[in-house]
Amino acid sequence: MNALWDDTPFTESGKFSGRQLHLGVSGSVACYKAAELLRAWHRLDMQVSATLTAGAREFVTPLLFASLGAAPVYGDMFAEGQDVFAHLEPGQNAEAMVIVPATADVLSRLAAGAASDMLSAQALAFAGPVIVAPAMNPRMWAHAATQENVARLRARGVVVVGPDTGAAACGDEGKGRLAELPAIFFAALRALAPQDMEGLRVLVTLGPTREPWDGVRYWSNPSSGRMGAALATCAWLRGAEVTAVCGPGVRSVLPEGVTRQDVATAREMFRVASDAWPGMDMGFFSAAVADFSPERPADGGEAKFKKTGASDGLSIAFSPNPDILRTLAASRRPGQRVLGFAAEIVPDMESLLSLARLKLTRKGADVVAANPVNAGAGAFGAAEASMAVADRNGQEEIWNARNKADIAWDLCSWLLRI
Repeated sequence: MNALWDDTPFTESGKFSGRQLHLGVSGSVACYKAAELLRAWHRLDMQVSATLTAGAREFVTPLLFASLGAAPVYGDMFAEGQDVFAHLEPGQNAEAMVIVPATADVLSRLAAGAASDMLSAQALAFAGPVIVAPAMNPRMWAHAATQENVARLRARGVVVVGPDTGAAACGDEGKGRLAELPAIFFAALRALAPQDMEGLRVLVTLGPTREPWDGVRYWSNPSSGRMGAALATCAWLRGAEVTAVCGPGVRSVLPEGVTRQDVATAREMFRVASDAWPGMDMGFFSAAVADFSPERPADGGEAKFKKTGASDGLSIAFSPNPDILRTLAASRRPGQRVLGFAAEIVPDMESLLSLARLKLTRKGADVVAANPVNAGAGAFGAAEASMAVADRNGQEEIWNARNKADIAWDLCSWLLRI
């Protein structure tokens, strides 16, 4: 994968293996980006078929999509050698349809229920979820006819992703650019995911905190927030309303439907999480919160502390930070469920499981997932992790190294059934 996907959860996962998606591509200069989406879905071992309109084939070829794993790849309605019922096949086999890019013409055809070309006929015969990602000149997007067509499609349950605002290929500025690819990628996965968390409100804390000492220095840790981002994304994919409280430096791309609140210090994270917690059904406390904060230098710590001020050495006192997990677990109302995390340096996974049991009791959580952060053992920022998981009912499991997206999926399932 390229840099576009490096910080996007669920680009590595086994949870969508074998799922079937139909990709429609229409004639916009942005249609080459559909090939990148195809690669991302194919990487998840999904089965993707594709239809390229006549306009799309002026920009890209069916061979490109076939070489990237799409099968079958459809063209014109009456192409020689094509199955006579090709216009019905996606509706019989695919679980969701994604049209990217969707031009003004395609939106018009879908809204009118036209069936004069292959893609519009396939869409008319498709009873499953349909997602469209418009891309066109800003004036075309703003036209009343396009807006009426989009409103009609939304009223029928079609999911519209974007468009974004920016420079168009023609040089015009405005709303009409194809949405960022992760947004389209997530929308397709959500259409395929079970909506077993629909109606639930989920709070996720993720990433590190930074506890400032002087004007330039702070106390922190190397957490990337990848695990928390995977949890937030998973809960959203499965229908939850998600609020993610992110520590500094969290680069992960979250779905647009996730409410993101950025904080810096442990006390800021505690305040924001505490304010949100009463309205939540679940809390996933995955942030690597600093347990202590350094006490500021005598001058207040607003400037850079000079080493000339401590020529004989330096001693820094620390004061404890609020315990977010324990405090919010203790204040929960009946029905709220709590997932806590522990990062530990341990000799083996059995030792880690013992620590997970202790933290479960000490923090008052429903489930605790502990991972080793020994050097080379899936430490902070790694794509994979091993886990020792324990719950309040005495259930325990040790998970060998797996990607964090699948860990997030299984932890969400665990919390649902507890």
